Amino acid sequence: MKISVILAHPDERSFNHAIAKASVEQLENNGHIVSFHDLQKEMFDPLLVATEIPKEAVLSETIKLHCNEIVEADGIIIVHPNWWGQPPAILKGWIDRVIRPGVAYEFLEGDSGEGVPNGLLKAKVAIVFNTTNTEPEREKSVFGDPLETIWKNCIFGLCGVPNVFRRMFGIIVTSSEKQRIDWLEEVKNTVNSYFPKAH
Repeated sequence: MKISVILAHPDERSFNHAIAKASVEQLENNGHIVSFHDLQKEMFDPLLVATEIPKEAVLSETIKLHCNEIVEADGIIIVHPNWWGQPPAILKGWIDRVIRPGVAYEFLEGDSGEGVPNGLLKAKVAIVFNTTNTEPEREKSVFGDPLETIWKNCIFGLCGVPNVFRRMFGIIVTSSEKQRIDWLEEVKNTVNSYFPKAH
């Protein structure tokens, strides 16, 4: 299987990087083809310009590569911190530029863009790993867990990915080394359960 892994965190020493590394290692151990992007390290440009908005727009080679990979992906893994209930700006820009019409979704004939789009992604599973410094109860009761809505309903749900699993790890700032080791083992087990060894 072809699996696309997208990481968005500026600090290479972050737990997000450890999660991404563990995910990629497990995927490769299971015999999958991995397309991995550390958006920060690659200095991905998150700015969507007006000329890139139309479906038939001429895209840069970088954006074409990302679009082709996400179209061909049998599975997707996204890794990012919870910042203000949102993905980091660089990842939001990746969504704006890559999860685009004609690639991830389309509007059916007679729909001028006001209706519900038809999802085009062939990936059957998307995994989102998040980190947070907010207690789970507060995240749900006070903030309404916006990342759950963003990824499950607003992005993957509309783009045709039927199975979305999200796991929030926290509280990171006070976590022990043992907790992190256990969490990384959970990451590997999760990846293994959704993307087992290729036959």
